[in-house]
Amino acid sequence: MEHLKAFDDEVNAFLDNMFGPRDSRVRGWFMLDSYLPTFFLTVIYLLSIWLGNKYMKNRHALSLKGILTLYNLGITLLSMYMLAELILSSWEGGYNLQCQNLASAGEADIRVAKVLWWYYFSKLIEFLDTIFFVLRKKTGQITFLHVYHHASMFNIWWCVLNWIPCGQSFFGPTLNSFIHILMYSYYGLSVFPSMHKYLWWKKYLTQAQLVQFVLTITHTMSAVVKPCGFPFGCLIFQSSYMLTLVILFLNFYFQTYRKKPMKKEMEESPAGKEVKNGFSKAYFTATNGVTISKKAQ
Repeated sequence: MEHLKAFDDEVNAFLDNMFGPRDSRVRGWFMLDSYLPTFFLTVIYLLSIWLGNKYMKNRHALSLKGILTLYNLGITLLSMYMLAELILSSWEGGYNLQCQNLASAGEADIRVAKVLWWYYFSKLIEFLDTIFFVLRKKTGQITFLHVYHHASMFNIWWCVLNWIPCGQSFFGPTLNSFIHILMYSYYGLSVFPSMHKYLWWKKYLTQAQLVQFVLTITHTMSAVVKPCGFPFGCLIFQSSYMLTLVILFLNFYFQTYRKKPMKKEMEESPAGKEVKNGFSKAYFTATNGVTISKKAQ
């Protein structure tokens, strides 16, 4: 334990030296004083994907219908709370949409920081997205984008909460909470095969996510154009990170929704392919970018 404590002190000293003094208003908050819990939970997450896929390789996929319904409902309700509270607290503090510093709104800043702690913690909860994919053997959905996004957000928001827990930081989570209300509602409904015919709007969710990233970059850069005391380095880092998400999500969008592969699939001869009831196997596994089972047809 002494070695672990010494290592923890060294890590925290390194981070404090790199980023400067932490925001004293969040000292003592759960999981924030030390980086090690966030780091180790991320390592466990990544190991769970690797080991989980090995474990499930020769086993039947689990349904998890009831658990998924409750999980998606829970994340949707949490996102609703965060969206409402961020709007109300930033309104109470008279937040400037173009640029908001870290210390001018008094108690409203503390209120924003408390919501953003829940936002940080929600990124840990959302690791279950991937674990459920593993248990249901949906390995095609465990992409680099998926893992990169989940793992990086949890760690980045640990840093945000320690150094910039309010002010300009409120905007991205406000948009993201709105997107997650839509997204986890979609996931919750998709658990039920009878609802698949109503879920034609999946690609518009991806479009909404891309709009979210562009708006967040625009909002972040507006504070560079008209500074208000918010740390410049944080603005540049956030914009750069969001740009990586734009690139990865654009790649996902074009790979998923481009029409050429589907046209090619329909034009190819069925010879040499598994054909059932006059349709190729590909027809049952990829329709409009949404996985649909033959049974659901």
